Amino acid sequence: MNSLNEECNDLKHEYDACFNSWFSEKFLKGDTTDSCGELFRKYQQCVKNAIKDKGIDMEEVERVVIGTESEKQPPEQ
Repeated sequence: MNSLNEECNDLKHEYDACFNSWFSEKFLKGDTTDSCGELFRKYQQCVKNAIKDKGIDMEEVERVVIGTESEKQPPEQ
C-alpha cells in the first residue's frame, strides 16, 4: 500500500521493510530495541506535511475523542 502522498512512498516502504525485519528478527525474540525510530519519524513528518498541504487541520486529526464526552456526540456538521 502506498502512502497518503506520493512523495512519502519511498520513506513508507523503507520504514515498512525495517519494521517487518525488526518485528520478526528482533521483537519476537525479546529484543525491544528501537531500530526503526528515526525512519518512522521521517515518514511521520512527511505524512504530516502532506496532510497540512491538503488543508486538513492537524489539531482535529490529533484530537483525543475516545473515552471523552465527545465520543458520545454526533459529528459536527
